[in-house]
Amino acid sequence: MALFPFCKMPTGPIRVTRIQLVLYCFLLSLIIYFLHGRQGTVGVESPHPIFHALGLDRGRVMTDMTIVKAAAAPQTPLETPWGAPLVWGDSRNSAWRRAKFAQREIRTGLLTLVVGTYAKYIRRFLSSAETHFLPGQMVTYYILTDNLRSLDPPIELGPDRQLKVVPVAELPGWDRLALRRMALLADAIKSPISSEVEYIFCADIDQEFVAPVGEEILGHLVATLHPELYGMPRNAFPYEVEEVSSACVQEDEGDYYYTSELYGGLVSEMYRLARACSLLILQDQASGVMARGLEESYLNRYLINHRPTCVLSPEYSWWDSALAADVPVQRLVSLGRQCEAEDKQKRDKHKC
Repeated sequence: MALFPFCKMPTGPIRVTRIQLVLYCFLLSLIIYFLHGRQGTVGVESPHPIFHALGLDRGRVMTDMTIVKAAAAPQTPLETPWGAPLVWGDSRNSAWRRAKFAQREIRTGLLTLVVGTYAKYIRRFLSSAETHFLPGQMVTYYILTDNLRSLDPPIELGPDRQLKVVPVAELPGWDRLALRRMALLADAIKSPISSEVEYIFCADIDQEFVAPVGEEILGHLVATLHPELYGMPRNAFPYEVEEVSSACVQEDEGDYYYTSELYGGLVSEMYRLARACSLLILQDQASGVMARGLEESYLNRYLINHRPTCVLSPEYSWWDSALAADVPVQRLVSLGRQCEAEDKQKRDKHKC
């Protein structure tokens, strides 16, 4: 006790006063705090590739995103702050939603864009959708493509399933494709899709369904949570921050960050979304502006103004990376983003 003269006790039987006990606990807490902080510093990694891809340098703000992720790891809420269902496939609420929709015949479209080298993913995507996407329901696959040969030989489909091809002009370059996709979706939904299906879901072609994706996903306007940003603090979301952009999001806006890998809803709602986003993109192009997250930035801007009526958990858009949320079941895996996050050996294994 010589080190702490203010804690000096009288000789004789040892007595610990209430004040001394509080001081001991406080000192012990400080020691644990500094030891934990030192371990966290040793574990610092370089910023995750997602921030490099979006042109963000988060290293100064959050030195170790995996530690922040662990500290902020969320539970599995079943509802958003505005009362929309937050869908986890095996929850009771999802079982109730499946039973509700199973009582009626629903025709749903699954729309994807296949251009350039992305044609290599088409068979894997469709065969997995045949097994897992809305099993037992009527589904029409809409393939927007610049290469009709990518569908040769024809893919065998199950009952109540059909495939329709919508030719589009060649769009070389990923950035050009991203900026044109919303306009292509709007045009396709307007005709012929609007008269053929009730719901339409837009999905990136470089994905694979690996577990059932059922009627629980159906809703007026459906968005999917980004697996690497679910549970992150609001200031980690890569919203567009440049005020000159039509996709700009202010600091006091935004509840979640949504991925562009999968979104959908009623045909009428999806047409409004695609049309509005395409106009925002055109407006920025006219001003010589490009949002950092390309179409995903405009999608998030729209979904802030028009909150989804159904939000899908990261089960419905997942890939293996250091920041991906832990989910009970992986249902739709992004092969493209997963390959970006892996080393060459793993890329070869997954045939990237």
